[in-house]
Amino acid sequence: MAGPDHTTPQSGNVAPRNRLHYPSDCEITQGLRQRSLERAGGPERSYAWKNCLPQAAGIKLLLLDVDGVLTDSTIVYGPEGYEMKSFSTRDGLGIRLLREAGVETGLITARTSETVRRRAEDLQLRHVYQGRGAKLEVWQQVLAAEKLAPEQVAYVGDDWLDLPLLLRAGLAVAVADAVAEVRAAAHYVTRAAGGRGAVREVCELIIEARGMRDKLLADYAR
Repeated sequence: MAGPDHTTPQSGNVAPRNRLHYPSDCEITQGLRQRSLERAGGPERSYAWKNCLPQAAGIKLLLLDVDGVLTDSTIVYGPEGYEMKSFSTRDGLGIRLLREAGVETGLITARTSETVRRRAEDLQLRHVYQGRGAKLEVWQQVLAAEKLAPEQVAYVGDDWLDLPLLLRAGLAVAVADAVAEVRAAAHYVTRAAGGRGAVREVCELIIEARGMRDKLLADYAR
């Protein structure tokens, strides 16, 4: 005789006991969306993050330094002097998400590198300026060409060369391991270091400020 913890064969229209329910794709998506709403827009945010949301909401263009921002500032020379850098795939997806949210991106760097050119091409960056130590001139050209006011542009930097742009940007961001003077000039300092998710953090800040986070998350969870 079967014990109380065992099931016995069923017949007719009676559903078997202990049958597992596997959620549909729609149920999974709805569950993810509901959990997101219950958590009030996602992960717990710092005071600095929340304080920058009004500035970030009006951003239409994100400009980035490269060494120390898109990379960890390390440069490796390969055979015949070929320059190698490492980039974060999470930063890359952040830039893609930001573009889907309606914000363009670009870079301004004092160095020139084939590796950077290839990475910029992969990321489909709208503005790419290499070998430009006088970054302020590029800044002015870009804003004039795009018909943008300074308060509509965000800039992320890590060292002294970035100060002229940080002091003019509507949203000035320093990476966590930026030099002290740059951190002091920034509206927001990332928790992540350069090349280690700092750019992704900035992209998510702007996306959240534009009210696009839940929609993009739901789109990718399908």
